[in-house]
Amino acid sequence: MLEPVIKDFLSDRKEVWLKKQLNPNQAESEQTEIYAEAEVIFSFAEWLPNASKRAKQLNLVSHPAKFTHPGAKTSSVIAQAPQENDGFLRFGNVKDIGDDVFGNAAAIDVYKFLSLKLLDGKSVLQHIEHESELIQKQFSIPSLNFESLREQFLLIKQDGNPEPLTSGQIKQVYFPVADEESDYHLLSILNSSGMMFALKDRINQVRFSDETKQAREDRKNKVYNAKGLYEIYDLTAIGFGGTQPQNISVLNSSNGGVAFLLKSMPPELDARKVRLPKNDFFKQTLWVKDYGRVLSHLNYLLNENWRNDMDIRQKRDQIFQEAVYQAAETLWQVRAHESGWSNFDTYSSLPAWQKIWLDNARQEERETDDIYIDQAIAEFAKWFIKAFEDHLKKSAIVFNDVDIQHFINVTDLFDDHTSLQIKEAFR
Repeated sequence: MLEPVIKDFLSDRKEVWLKKQLNPNQAESEQTEIYAEAEVIFSFAEWLPNASKRAKQLNLVSHPAKFTHPGAKTSSVIAQAPQENDGFLRFGNVKDIGDDVFGNAAAIDVYKFLSLKLLDGKSVLQHIEHESELIQKQFSIPSLNFESLREQFLLIKQDGNPEPLTSGQIKQVYFPVADEESDYHLLSILNSSGMMFALKDRINQVRFSDETKQAREDRKNKVYNAKGLYEIYDLTAIGFGGTQPQNISVLNSSNGGVAFLLKSMPPELDARKVRLPKNDFFKQTLWVKDYGRVLSHLNYLLNENWRNDMDIRQKRDQIFQEAVYQAAETLWQVRAHESGWSNFDTYSSLPAWQKIWLDNARQEERETDDIYIDQAIAEFAKWFIKAFEDHLKKSAIVFNDVDIQHFINVTDLFDDHTSLQIKEAFR
């Protein structure tokens, strides 16, 4: 007794054939003859041997060369890549990827028959290959010989080439295998059409599934959706075969000759907002141009008669505090970097106290000993004075030594409250 899936297959084939043969203008007797002919043609005893003879018109393949160039003629490659837990997306690691087929379009029904899944989940072709008892029972027709049928059906996996055959119309890569220049393999690069269209199926599932449609509707109506909405952007459609996709392969034809390419571009990295210092935080991480407003404000004050004006002195101190707070923001940006960054060889020249001050991996050391704070304030004052002197030179303003010396000693003139604020900023 035939398996239901085989019965349904033959029934469908018969219906398709009858639609092409019948038309309303035919006489009833003529239509009766056509129906009788269909019963004969699509009886299993008649159709099966005919299909076995046509199997050689097709070539089963996992990596069709025609996707690279329609005119490429190569061996029919059926890859047998083992599965490995290596984390790579490759042919052997993708499950349930069926083979493809190309050849005479009129014989495609043979491939569809061999691809039918029987009750045990295995295809007809798999049963034929293993000479299973089930398939032998299905093929038990008195006028037919199973071994002969099997041999003819398996020709779909042979291309008639005695040696592996490649083509100059597909991509070639010279891969060195030894130190000598003459030792290399010439590799022919082929794509798995099964993987290509399995990807397309998954993408379409994400884009057009009922769950996705519902999620879009919920978003439109501002309704909460527990599963959320997933979108795939920057897809590129690529066509194969033009108006004749069936000339490339069966999978290509069933997908309308269109596959998808995911975006394959270098990652868009955000520029690091702060530079990690290799030798000195103040010279390599603080940028003078970022302090232009503070320096200009201080420049304006120094043009005033400030020596006996307590209000202007207080403003001067406030400007310096503002610069300290700005530097403290940069300090915290450095600390936000991955803990332990200062342990890399790149930062081996960074002073030990700055590693304690800047790297969050040294937080416990900062909490037990804060001597680094005084060092940080002193170094920042030196850096700020140098930055201010450079600013004055650019402004073509000259101050005498008394003016500059008074400002250099400014950190010694802060009151206790101001000094405490500066220390807390650098803690």
